[in-house]
Amino acid sequence: MVKIVSLFLIFMVVLALFGRLRWPRIGGKDGRAGGLPKPKLCPDCGRYNLRGGPCRHCDNKRG
Repeated sequence: MVKIVSLFLIFMVVLALFGRLRWPRIGGKDGRAGGLPKPKLCPDCGRYNLRGGPCRHCDNKRG
């Protein structure tokens, strides 16, 4: 039982070391995860526009 627990702890330490070594290379140029672009905001209402194109929230208010 002690042997299994110690092997598990050693395995977790090795995983943590690999994660720490890889950490600086994950982010993009501006430090965002995976180099994703900043989400676009609607200039009128300020909500996130993930689809692109016209804002559906502003369209509902106009109509």
